[in-house]
Amino acid sequence: MQVAKRDSELAYERMVEMLLNGTITEGQPLSERNLSDFLGLGRTPIREAVRDLIREGVLESHPMRGTMLRPVSVADLHDLYEIRFAIEGLAVELTAKRGAVEELERFATAFESALADPENLDLVQIHDDGVEFHKEVMRLSGNKHLVEIYNPFRLRFRIPFGIVRNRTPERIRAALVEHQALAQAIMSRDVERARALMCEHLQEGLDWRTEMLLHRDRYRI
Repeated sequence: MQVAKRDSELAYERMVEMLLNGTITEGQPLSERNLSDFLGLGRTPIREAVRDLIREGVLESHPMRGTMLRPVSVADLHDLYEIRFAIEGLAVELTAKRGAVEELERFATAFESALADPENLDLVQIHDDGVEFHKEVMRLSGNKHLVEIYNPFRLRFRIPFGIVRNRTPERIRAALVEHQALAQAIMSRDVERARALMCEHLQEGLDWRTEMLLHRDRYRI
């Protein structure tokens, strides 16, 4: 039997989605009352969710300006990606060596189906499948400490760039091809190729997001 989620968990998940889809943007002060009304949840779970997001580095609180989304600079972005290269490079190597790689079959099948019908891609779904693919590779590494490091870090990285899944279809299509090749390399237990493909994929993502930050007006960040 599935256990019902606590209100604080629901508040957290719904706020994350608001941050990802651009409902909450940089420089916008967050009001507990407004969030409570919008989400239909009490102010206490909202307060708990906000506190968790501050602790994870996603939001920041200012005495005079209130609580808002923490901005990301180009320097921040490159620092975050240095960590991604280290963490995800190791994870993909461990997964290809010893993970239950057959559990990636569902992703490989989804990627292949999407590539077979490029005119009818659901870009948001493809983007979100890619996010889940990265999480699954991390889980299959079998290193619980890597997972503990990765989860809050990944959220810190994703939220300021949730805009990617809505406004850069060309990058999503390219990432789909990269994810399919990466899934095949991992499932073939080709450790060197899997790690090389992960690094190439991350570098492509870094280049795109750097471009987004340098041209904020173009992407309405």
